[in-house]
Amino acid sequence: MGEKKRKEHVGNTFVFGKKNYKFMLIGLAFIAVGFILMSGGGSDDPNVFSPDIFSFRRIRLAPTLVLIGFGIQVYAILLKSKKDENSKQ
Repeated sequence: MGEKKRKEHVGNTFVFGKKNYKFMLIGLAFIAVGFILMSGGGSDDPNVFSPDIFSFRRIRLAPTLVLIGFGIQVYAILLKSKKDENSKQ
C-alpha cells in the first residue's frame, strides 16, 4: 500500500526551476563570450611573433568573463526555486 502511494505522487518534475535554468543560460553565455574573446591572435608564420596575444582583451577581460560565468553557474545550481520553498510549508 505504501509503495502505491509513493508511485502516485511521483511525477515528471525537473530538478531545477525556471529561474535556475535562466541563470544557467546566462552563465553559459558569459563563458562562451569569454572563450570567444580569448581566441585568435595567432600568426600564420611561426617565425613571426605577434604581440596581439598580450592584449587587454585576451589577458584580463576574457578570463574575467569566464570566471564570472562559472560563478553564475554555481549560483544557479545553489539557487532554491519557489516550488521547493512552497513544498516545505
